[in-house]
Amino acid sequence: MAYPVMSNGVREILALLLALDTTSRESNLAMIDLIRDFLIARGVTPQLFYDQQGSKANLYARIGPEGEGGVMLSGHTDTVPVDGQAWTVPPFQLTEREGRYYGRGSADMKGFIACVLASVETFLRTPLRMPLHLAFSYDEEVGCLGVRSMVDYLRASPEKPALCIIGEPTGLSPIYGHKGKLAVRCQVEGHACHSAYAPEGVNAIRYAAKLMTRLDKLGEVFAREQDPRFSPPFGTVQVGTVQGGSALNIVPQSCDFDFEIRYLPHTSPQQITQALEEYACHQLLPEMRQVSQQTHIRFQTLSHYPGLLSDSQSEFAHLLAQWCGNADFSTVAFGTEGGLFNEAGIATLICGPGSMDQGHKADEYIEISQINRCMLMLANLSDWMSVTAGAGLDALSHESL
Repeated sequence: MAYPVMSNGVREILALLLALDTTSRESNLAMIDLIRDFLIARGVTPQLFYDQQGSKANLYARIGPEGEGGVMLSGHTDTVPVDGQAWTVPPFQLTEREGRYYGRGSADMKGFIACVLASVETFLRTPLRMPLHLAFSYDEEVGCLGVRSMVDYLRASPEKPALCIIGEPTGLSPIYGHKGKLAVRCQVEGHACHSAYAPEGVNAIRYAAKLMTRLDKLGEVFAREQDPRFSPPFGTVQVGTVQGGSALNIVPQSCDFDFEIRYLPHTSPQQITQALEEYACHQLLPEMRQVSQQTHIRFQTLSHYPGLLSDSQSEFAHLLAQWCGNADFSTVAFGTEGGLFNEAGIATLICGPGSMDQGHKADEYIEISQINRCMLMLANLSDWMSVTAGAGLDALSHESL
């Protein structure tokens, strides 16, 4: 298949996006303002959904006719940090060499957003028979936290899109599923004393270790339910961080540990958290409170997003295969905002340029050929949405997609 030569517009837009540090801990407003001004200059008026502090925002826009239905192109604006990574190129500057564009977020996922923006004028010139929706979010990298206000808006909107393509880096291979994720913090509060009198204290690290051991056993049971469509084909449970204690000769007063559950779309992570909380409440806390009534064990949800499992044989899937030139559907190990959109009644698939093999690493890059292919995919989408393309998915329900 022959691909068109990438326009300078894509490179210029990508360079502007890469120059902005939108690490999740930072504000994304500079990037959102850039996109907003870009759209307004072309006659498109976006809506912004700010966080409580007003330091971050989602952006949503529509192109084309009024009414419900249509296709949404979605991406997140935040990136992971560069701290501690040995970059050989400036992370917040576009570097071009050997057919690649380097920079933090080039693959995940500013490359896709640059392609979408570079295609806006094509969609504006096209007599669309259904609306094109654009949705750019914040704080995806820290648990799909920011997009929820926009999802709530779309769920309630009488002009909700019917379809969504999330442009996460998949090498332009169409993706129909991924696991969900629940992240939890367990806080164990014990009773401190001199280590020479250890039985008079409640060692928070000791009880945290008991909880982690029980969590590991629960994870082994959880892994028995398998689905070969995913890799690994079962849910996983793991502790990622542990913090506790202050000195070797002091019985630890407190210990916190964070754990995550990555679960198959048709399973529930609550079966693990409920079992762990029951163990804490009925077995550990009575022991701890025999020494001190001030002890406790608390669980705090840090983030949670659902899995995605769309129909790879749907009409939408067949169309996406045509647009991207690849009918080989699969699943991915990483999570996306797709499950949230899907739960809101928007049929969602994932397909974008670049590879997650390059994402989150030093010297992150995207192949220029992937940018070219993404531009072709969006051009094919624009052609399909044209009034000259005839009837399409306008009358189909979400259930049939």
